[in-house]
Amino acid sequence: MNILQVLPELNVGGVETGTLDLAKYLVKHGHKAVVISNGGEMVRELESFGAIHYQLPVHKKSIFTMVKTIPKLVEIIEKEKIDIVHARSRVPAWIAYFACRKTNRVFITTCHGYYKKHPFSFVMGWGRRVIVLSNVIARHMIDDFGTPHERLRLIPRSVDLEKFKYTSPDKKRKEEFNVGIIGRLTPIKGHLHFVKAMAYVARAVPRFKIWIIGDAPASKEAYKEQVQVLVKRLGLWHCTQFLGNQRDIPSILANLDLLVLATTTHEAFGRVIIEAQACGVPVVATRVGGVIDIIDDQKTGILVPPSDPASIAEAAIKIFKDVELSRTLAENAYKKVKEKYNIELMAESTINVYKDALSNLKILIIKFSSLGDIILSTASLRAIRQKFLHNYKITFLVGEESKDLLFSCPYIDELLVCDFKNRDKGMVGLLKLAALLRKKNFDIVIDLQNNCKSHILSFFTLALNRYGYDNKKLGFLLNHRIKDEKPLMDPVTHQFRILKMLDIDSENPKLELWPTQEDRNYIDEFLKSEWLSANQVLIGINISASSRWPSKNWPLQHIVKVCDELSRREMRVVITGTEKDFTQANLLINSLKNIKIINACGKTTINQLACLIKKCAVFISPDSAPLHVAASQGVPFIALFGATDPRRHLVPAKECAVIKKDLVCSPCYKSQCKTVKCMESINPEEVLEAVDRLLKMITNG
Repeated sequence: MNILQVLPELNVGGVETGTLDLAKYLVKHGHKAVVISNGGEMVRELESFGAIHYQLPVHKKSIFTMVKTIPKLVEIIEKEKIDIVHARSRVPAWIAYFACRKTNRVFITTCHGYYKKHPFSFVMGWGRRVIVLSNVIARHMIDDFGTPHERLRLIPRSVDLEKFKYTSPDKKRKEEFNVGIIGRLTPIKGHLHFVKAMAYVARAVPRFKIWIIGDAPASKEAYKEQVQVLVKRLGLWHCTQFLGNQRDIPSILANLDLLVLATTTHEAFGRVIIEAQACGVPVVATRVGGVIDIIDDQKTGILVPPSDPASIAEAAIKIFKDVELSRTLAENAYKKVKEKYNIELMAESTINVYKDALSNLKILIIKFSSLGDIILSTASLRAIRQKFLHNYKITFLVGEESKDLLFSCPYIDELLVCDFKNRDKGMVGLLKLAALLRKKNFDIVIDLQNNCKSHILSFFTLALNRYGYDNKKLGFLLNHRIKDEKPLMDPVTHQFRILKMLDIDSENPKLELWPTQEDRNYIDEFLKSEWLSANQVLIGINISASSRWPSKNWPLQHIVKVCDELSRREMRVVITGTEKDFTQANLLINSLKNIKIINACGKTTINQLACLIKKCAVFISPDSAPLHVAASQGVPFIALFGATDPRRHLVPAKECAVIKKDLVCSPCYKSQCKTVKCMESINPEEVLEAVDRLLKMITNG
């Protein structure tokens, strides 16, 4: 793999040390390690073991500079053939995020701090994987930045046990008791509380030295002076050393008897703690943030409340007086460091995150309506699964009315349900749904719905690759699109034109449904209650298309004549439809008082309907969802077309008959029509002839 890490600078610090440790491990194990920063004193060390460094102003919080830096980062990504861009701070993360979108590279972040809930910080939760150093930071990213739990990966910081050598505290103890604090001189590090605590310690420990390691950034010089003034005021100047920034931290720790971490706010982790523990230095630390993940109180260290000098002093004095306690704490801590915080474990865990991010991708398929169109998409769904068989998670976004259809689908891993009539109604509801999808972090979106809503949802997922038709309205929101010129082709082939962009061919256009054994048992019991004998031929008739398309319906009087003739031939008829078709069904049954019609209107789910149609020898229907159900079950069907064009809506099938009258006005695609001559012109006799032909095909077949 070719890995690029981006961070503000390469000067002394925990983030910088972790970057170097990982880069060194990557090079050692045959990967390419590239680092971008604004430079610093650690660049030479980085390059000494074969890593590549580029200097860019990725430390400046200037919108102009950030925008100007993006194309430079893009150039480096392409030049070095980078696979993963790993951002370790917020300014570099913004630059890297947009560079990754331009280059279609994987973007990963590590949260090294407890960020304020500010818009500038949200980018740290946008990585395909978000590495956190502690459980506290993980909770923070979930609660305050809405980062999905599934994106998070916990990888604590590590320590190089070859550099940080263990020495037992009882062997290190000399006449002087050396207590140190290591970190930037900023208020959050609690130096003032530390100094006050040391004033208490000085009264109980006769030969005592205070080491303050670290310096103040330019903006905190006043704070440094405040700390120095407090040291003088408390009479500690004679035993206190301000050592500034130090590169050789192992040598510092080799001479310390106690390390204090006095941080007052949430600490992301606390690398200096495990470095001290690796050297056998007991630690007293405030109970904040990720510190509680590292230190088991009274076992591997001592935890005290933040901003409490008296508690710090009490713990320090306890360690000074009890050498056996000091040795026990150090031994337990060292054992934990070796098991949990070694470089090999950190680096391997990070590499595993990289591999996971590169291989485990997420696909969203959007098709929320209508029921018939979703049935038509099952061939595409199967082909997508076959193409992306391993290491891909497929999610399907479906409408509330059609969700039952996909409950048992073997080709999807997750089913999301939208409800544009209620929960997701209006633009506010649409944007809330888009926010939910964005949190899922999809890599590919396949938009089979092809309307403005679906294009908006596709865009706001922020997926790198979005496929669909250009509907000449909001089609530009898809970055992989083809023109929808409404060619005369069947609906399955029409969908596969989109899939062609993903190198998916339409080898098998067969539709599918996935009814359960319970569905089949229900239909067996239903037909049994209707006294259907085993030898009777069952013919299904769908009584109407939908309430939105009355122009598709075959006149009721024609259905009556067909039912009457089929009854004369000793065939049973089952009428299918929804609850809204009860009135029509009752009119039909009342017109055939001497014929036992099976009325299934409103009595089945879509999967139960599939089981019912499967029992039919022939199924008759206008252009509607049940027609597609029949095709999915391999049942011979008769398709009655009027307002719509069978060349665009009929599913390819071997055993089927299409009846359509070519009038001057058809196809018109009008949902309402005063005359409906196209459907009126389809007479019962030709439908019955089609029934005979299909039954003969079955018999001879």
